[in-house]
Amino acid sequence: MSAPRPFTIHVPDEVLTDLRERLARSRIPDDSPRRPPSGMTADYLRELVDTWAHWDWRAREAWLNEHPQLLARVDGVDLHVVHLRSGRPGAPALLVMHGWPHTFALQLDFADLLPDLDVVVVSLPGFGFSEPYPDGPMTEKRLAATMHALMTDVLGYARYVTYGEDVTANVSDLIAARYPEHVAGIVATHAHFPTTQERAEITDPEVRAFFDGIAAKHLTDGAYGHVQATRPDTLAAALDDSPAGLLAWLTEKLVEWSDTPPGDPRAVERRISRDRILTEATIYWATRTIATSFRPYYEGADQPDPIPPTAVPAAVLVQRHEATYPESLARRHYLDLRTFDRLEEGGHFTVGEVPQEMAARVRAFVRSLDLR
Repeated sequence: MSAPRPFTIHVPDEVLTDLRERLARSRIPDDSPRRPPSGMTADYLRELVDTWAHWDWRAREAWLNEHPQLLARVDGVDLHVVHLRSGRPGAPALLVMHGWPHTFALQLDFADLLPDLDVVVVSLPGFGFSEPYPDGPMTEKRLAATMHALMTDVLGYARYVTYGEDVTANVSDLIAARYPEHVAGIVATHAHFPTTQERAEITDPEVRAFFDGIAAKHLTDGAYGHVQATRPDTLAAALDDSPAGLLAWLTEKLVEWSDTPPGDPRAVERRISRDRILTEATIYWATRTIATSFRPYYEGADQPDPIPPTAVPAAVLVQRHEATYPESLARRHYLDLRTFDRLEEGGHFTVGEVPQEMAARVRAFVRSLDLR
């Protein structure tokens, strides 16, 4: 593997000019009568589009570039990595992975609060400034191998702590299960879900009630994933051509999955500021990665093999989006469960929503580990 190369974000002027022109021509329909509730309204979208059209990306770009970045060649792709070194010899290393629809940028406020750790915030292949896999499927197993190779073979960490959200929750579990000699611990806010077959064999009423609730919500809230898994290119054609459509698709999930009260979608900005929302949208737009961000849904969704339990030290911090996750389920998978707690605040985008709380929790957990 070649040595990592320094990287600086710079969106060309012509891309920004084209974006603003498209935003100025946006056609946003009124809310449909009797429409099902969602995390987006016509009024809020018009407000966001107007802000985006006049927004200072260069200021945000400069903030992003205050974070040391590199491109690392792993498994045939250039991975975009933010590598925040503590400056302390032998400092513990923490791998931080995002999910969909967020990017690395939503996790930087959290990473900035851990100057005593070496924090590695990586963009998944095909997300943001990381190249997509050129061939073969984007499965959880492949992602786990890629992330582990980044941490050990490229960055040189013999041991590290792992954390993932959304589509990387299983990746984080797999890393801990497959490479226990290198993983000092795992932090999970999206704790392990058994496979569908494994769930069918569970008789614990608390566990069955939890998954029954998940299944019931999926009937109305899971349509996005079904479309991304079955008609990804048709959807991507629309979102890659319309910044207003892209913004609506991304922000709706930021609203619905964050820990904010329902009713007014603007409430999301109590957790994820407008600057941060527009940063996410601009990264997707400028890199044209909305299509490749769908690949985990149609290439990696069918995981026939269950993830084995892990014996590495674990901290499970249940986020509000899965507030009733059963402790018995965590203890079945995380065999050395050091911490099980339910967060009072913070939803699906946990480290992005409550960075101070999560930084304190992660620091305490890491300090409790034997990192020799």
